[in-house]
Amino acid sequence: MTPPVEFTSAIGPVIKRYLDLKRALGRRADSAQYILTQLDRFLTSGQSADLTLETFDGWASSIEHLAASTRRNWMRAVYRLCLFRRRDEPTCFLPDPSQFPPPQPRPRPYIFSENEIARILLASDALEPNPPSPLHRQVTRLALTLLYTAGLRRGELARLTLGDYDAAENVLLVRESKFYKSRLIPLSADAVVEIDRYLDDRLRPRFPCGIESSLLLHCHGGPTGYSGPGLSDLLRRLFRRAGIRTSSGSSPRVHDLRFTFAVHVMLRWYRAGVDVQARLPALSIYMGHASIVCTQYYLTFLDAITQAASERFDEHCSRFLPTSLTGGDQ
Repeated sequence: MTPPVEFTSAIGPVIKRYLDLKRALGRRADSAQYILTQLDRFLTSGQSADLTLETFDGWASSIEHLAASTRRNWMRAVYRLCLFRRRDEPTCFLPDPSQFPPPQPRPRPYIFSENEIARILLASDALEPNPPSPLHRQVTRLALTLLYTAGLRRGELARLTLGDYDAAENVLLVRESKFYKSRLIPLSADAVVEIDRYLDDRLRPRFPCGIESSLLLHCHGGPTGYSGPGLSDLLRRLFRRAGIRTSSGSSPRVHDLRFTFAVHVMLRWYRAGVDVQARLPALSIYMGHASIVCTQYYLTFLDAITQAASERFDEHCSRFLPTSLTGGDQ
């Protein structure tokens, strides 16, 4: 959790009360705190007496360098602060959401094929160690394996410690991730092989070996764990090395591995004749979603899932439909 900061603008006390309330309700306020800290600094630097339409427009202009979707999220964070403030100050300024940048469509996920995952693993095997990253190859291979076989979020992977792996039960403990939820993740046989192989190199006397030590280790400025952005940079370079590109020519996102995990699980269920709808709650729990609705979002408009569902429907229901609806002669 991001440590609390001191707010010095005229609305600093309001910001503090707002963030305190969010945390008291069990909500993660790290993102809101970061955004409102930037607003607070802007108001302080301009010696603004209050947040008004003029000062809000000035702040909005100062973040024009951000992507439209990011600006919208930041402006909505301030909007929610102002709604909170209106409980005690009904006449205070409230931004007009219709003037915010319009919602942007979510990027379509890139679903890796099993062959592409194999290519990326081969590319990781060719990596050479270097002084800042003596476990370069091992870390890269394990990171890819856990993201693909366990559906971890990037931040969850970055926060794993040596003590989070239970070698006796072959499970990972993901502690207080999104929505403040912790969960145990049973690992596949392949993932267990990879993590045990990695630990043979990781648990050497020259590296920190305490249970709170980072699982994924590098030595830039001393032995420490990877950050989320650091892992993204590491894996994107690996994607390029393996020649994996999206249809637009860009590198896939690390988060696309989480989408790929969910889609491949669903495809295996369809092919095995499993009742997919009955199993979705289990997948939702495994992935740490707040509800099954979040899990269903991952599977929307994905061609492979649509095709598998259509084939399942055709197999079980085509005999009940008129010939014209099942592709027969008209």
